[in-house]
Amino acid sequence: MKSAWLVTNEFLNTQKYSELNMWLVKAAEKYNIDLIVKTNAELLVDLGGNHIIQNLIEVEKPEFVLFWDKDIRLASFLESLSMKVFNSSKAIEICDNKAMTHIALKQKNIKMPRTILAPMTYENIGFTNYDFVERMKKQLSYPIVVKECFGSFGQQVYLVHDDVELMRCIEKIGAKPFLFQEYIKSSFARDIRLNVVGDQVVATMYRYSDTGDFRANISNGGKMKLFKPTKQQILLAVDCVKALGLDFAGVDLLFDENEEPIVCEVNSNAHFKNIYDCTGVDVAEHILGYICNKLNLVNEGA
Repeated sequence: MKSAWLVTNEFLNTQKYSELNMWLVKAAEKYNIDLIVKTNAELLVDLGGNHIIQNLIEVEKPEFVLFWDKDIRLASFLESLSMKVFNSSKAIEICDNKAMTHIALKQKNIKMPRTILAPMTYENIGFTNYDFVERMKKQLSYPIVVKECFGSFGQQVYLVHDDVELMRCIEKIGAKPFLFQEYIKSSFARDIRLNVVGDQVVATMYRYSDTGDFRANISNGGKMKLFKPTKQQILLAVDCVKALGLDFAGVDLLFDENEEPIVCEVNSNAHFKNIYDCTGVDVAEHILGYICNKLNLVNEGA
C-alpha cells in the first residue's frame, strides 16, 4: 500500500471536520492508498533547514498531498519540495479570496454578477472618505450584495437595501477586504451546487430557503433536493474549475432572469456530506480516484 498525506487545519477540530477527514481516508483505502492525516501545525515549515517536513517525507514517502486546508504558505512550501499537491497552492489562494476569484473568472469571460471591488485600506487608518461608495452606487442599484473577500458557508455576506444599511455594513467590515455585487433577484433564496472533479460534474443539488434569507446555504437553514443540471450549467461549472486552475471544487451557480446560470462562488475544498445525503454520490471517492488516475497509481492499487 502506498501512502499520501491529507493536510488539515490543526485548529478546525470539531466533529464535522473530523468526520470529513475520516471520509477522505476511507475513500483512499479503496485505491490502496494509506492517507495519513497531517495538520498544518505538525508540518511546521522550517526555512532554515527544512528538517521537520523533509524527515517525514523520507520516512513516509507520500505519493501526493491532498490539501484540505487554506494554509497556502504551507501548500506552497510543500510544492517547493517537489511534492504533488491537490489543489495547488495558487488555486486555493485564488479561490479563498472572492475578489481574486472574480478577477480570474472575468479574464475568461465567465458570466457572473456585476462586481466592484472596494479599495484597500489599513486597519489603523480605515476609510477617511467614502467617495468610492458614491461612485459604486452609480453602477449598482439597491439592494446591493456586500461580501467580505474571505468567508465560508454563506457567512460574511450581506444584503443592504439603502444608504443607512450600506454604511453600517461597511463600518462593521472595517479594514477587511470586501466587494460590492449586483443582487440577482431572480435567484432569491435558491442556487445550485455542482461538485466538479477534473472535467466532470460528479454530483449536483438544488438548494433553497423558505426562511426569508436571500442565501440558500444549508448551514444557514437552507434545504436541498436532487437536481439534474443542464448542459449549459455543467459547461459553466467545468469552465470555472479550469479558469481557476483547480483539480476539484464546489461551484455555486445562480439563476438569472431567464433561468440561465451565472456564477456565484467557487469553493476549492467544498464540504461533501450534504451533497452525499442528497444524492448518494461519494465525492470523496471521485476525488481520490481522479488523483490516483492522474498519477497512474490506480493499477498499483487494490
